[in-house]
Amino acid sequence: MNKLYIGNVSEQASALDLESIFEQWKIPFSAPFLVKSGYAFVDCPDEKVAMRAIDTLSGKVELHGKVLEVEHSVPKRQRSCKLQIRNIPPHMQWEVLDGLLAQYGTVESCEQVNTDTETAVVNVRYGAKDQAREALDKLNGFLMENYALKVSYIPDETAAVDAPAVGGRRGFNPRGPPRQGSPNLGARPKLQSDVPLRMLVPTQFVGAIIGKEGATIRNITKQTHSKIDIHRKENAGAAEKPITVHSTPEGCSSACRNIMEIMQKEAIDTKMCVDTQTLTEEIPLKILAHNNFVGRLIGKEGRNLKKIEQDTDTKITISPLQDLTLYNPERTITVKGTIEACAKAEEEIMKKIRESYENDVAAMHLQSNLIPGLNLNALGIFPGAASGGMSPSVVSGPPAGAQAGYQSFGPQVESETVHLFIPALAVGAIIGKQGQHIKQLSRFAGASIKIAPADGIDTKQRMVIITGPPEAQFKAQGRIFGKLKEENFFGPKEEVKLEAHIKVPSFAAGRVIGKGGKTVNELQNLTSAEVVVPRDQTPDENDQVVVKITGHFYASQLAQRKIQEIISQVRRQQQPKASAAGPPVARRK
Repeated sequence: MNKLYIGNVSEQASALDLESIFEQWKIPFSAPFLVKSGYAFVDCPDEKVAMRAIDTLSGKVELHGKVLEVEHSVPKRQRSCKLQIRNIPPHMQWEVLDGLLAQYGTVESCEQVNTDTETAVVNVRYGAKDQAREALDKLNGFLMENYALKVSYIPDETAAVDAPAVGGRRGFNPRGPPRQGSPNLGARPKLQSDVPLRMLVPTQFVGAIIGKEGATIRNITKQTHSKIDIHRKENAGAAEKPITVHSTPEGCSSACRNIMEIMQKEAIDTKMCVDTQTLTEEIPLKILAHNNFVGRLIGKEGRNLKKIEQDTDTKITISPLQDLTLYNPERTITVKGTIEACAKAEEEIMKKIRESYENDVAAMHLQSNLIPGLNLNALGIFPGAASGGMSPSVVSGPPAGAQAGYQSFGPQVESETVHLFIPALAVGAIIGKQGQHIKQLSRFAGASIKIAPADGIDTKQRMVIITGPPEAQFKAQGRIFGKLKEENFFGPKEEVKLEAHIKVPSFAAGRVIGKGGKTVNELQNLTSAEVVVPRDQTPDENDQVVVKITGHFYASQLAQRKIQEIISQVRRQQQPKASAAGPPVARRK
């Protein structure tokens, strides 16, 4: 990859002009410039120099009034599935980038490349040509944290194996070794999993697991390369204690097996069981998992769970939703079988949970600008690795005057009302037995949640009225979307897409639409949600009109936040006018 393509070259430019630019920027070249009409080619001594030329010159240096575009020269026959993405923000996390790339298809590999630049560079291989082409079209120039990504094809040697050779065109040097870790992009988490293994063990076995002066637990951590926290002080007097294992997935599984073996030996030594055959019945493996991931573990009609049971020869049960509280968002997964069978089941269960977590956290970080000041760890959407459950900021309660999970900033955040439309058949699942689920959800989110009466007997949708600040809206709507998926109101491969209505002041409706519909079209492109401002609406008694938003959870949230931003901007612009006319009149939302 040391051959460069130079685009946007002026008709007046000569090979000497290009040579002088390369010499001026101290970029060596190993062969004469080949200048064509509007573009040129040149060879660099090696791949590192070629990369430096791209980063130094592309989009930054003018020649005869035209800004040069410099990228790897890739023959059409080798423009297949491989892309290079440059100018990645220096502090971006891998999961964010992975989530972005996955929007356009199956990413078979993503490796970081050594460069001398502050920003990061990766080489990506997609599963299909059309996926790579869409990623290039959508991501080239895409702004991330004020950095415009630069995307280009790189030679895909495998694509050229069966292709006829083109006369006179030379081959390309293979790519250099991938970078294993970088201060720029952050090391890809190949070692420790972001999701720890959480277990519940009978309190009477905790002493044996720790061992004399901690010798047994130290031995387990050393053998499995893990960090193990035994939460002895939690739930004083409880019959079971949680254990959190931080390691690779393999390390977690190995530690789990060790702990089960210690419990079995201790049970035999203390004659708790008559024989080892009945032992596994009395000491099952108990895994704790955040409720957000349990629905996907179970699968539609319980298919995923049944398959794990069949493949591992175990019996698996999951604690009921009624056991959940604001301070305990975890469900208990109980696995019964031999130690060997339970160990295999643990691997499969945690694999599903980690996949769910990675998908959710990638999607969330992509939209991390949804709510300014939002504390993701405290939302209860994702498990807190440090505490093993909810983050301390939720458990201990927020500071006075602040919402739980929300970092206080500036003036008090205004309450908002959103009307979310759900399938009529799902109303029972949202309300729960004797209204327990909707009450818990309301407490958890810090929002008022009410279900409006049905419009008629045959109504297919019901309206959920959610009132609360942005963070409460996020939590409440997120749980409702998740509940509908968990209760199988949508198919296993079907995204949960709901319609939400928000009311905007009639004087701001035009700004939401934009001239010729420009703003609303941009909103739809940015958020992937459908945004409609119905025409010819009569404003209500509060001089407000409805905006309809339809999409999956993150798309809907982003659209709601962007529309609220537009409303805030319009209101700020109107304030000086109001002040000039007299004291401002308080408006009720």
